[in-house]
Amino acid sequence: MAIPWFSVLQAVPWGQVIDNAPKVVDGARRFWNAVAKRQAPEEAEVVDVPATNEAAVLSMLRQRLRALESANAELQRQMLESSELIKNLADQNAQLIRRIEANRKHMVRLTWLAVFSAVVMLGIVAFAVRQHAG
Repeated sequence: MAIPWFSVLQAVPWGQVIDNAPKVVDGARRFWNAVAKRQAPEEAEVVDVPATNEAAVLSMLRQRLRALESANAELQRQMLESSELIKNLADQNAQLIRRIEANRKHMVRLTWLAVFSAVVMLGIVAFAVRQHAG
């Protein structure tokens, strides 16, 4: 069981994995830092404003709208970064799976070759024993 794993590990394009690792780590670190430094949103404070002070209400609503738009833009940026990171990881995973599948097919061919070689060798040995005995 150790030999197939060894051959799989040998076939992994380690150069590409190593070349892409800093990008993946950097993306994960940036995403984690962005998520970690954000605090849980505080509950919006409900303020009763007299109906006569419409200018103050409009000003407060505009301020809240700007804050919400800013938070929305930040969430979209984080979503794009995390999507890019997930895409990079998926691409690396797909490369590894392709290599593993190629190795599996190669191992099947080698197994059939070994079985064929063993049958031929047994035939040669049987032929040699027959020639020597007769």
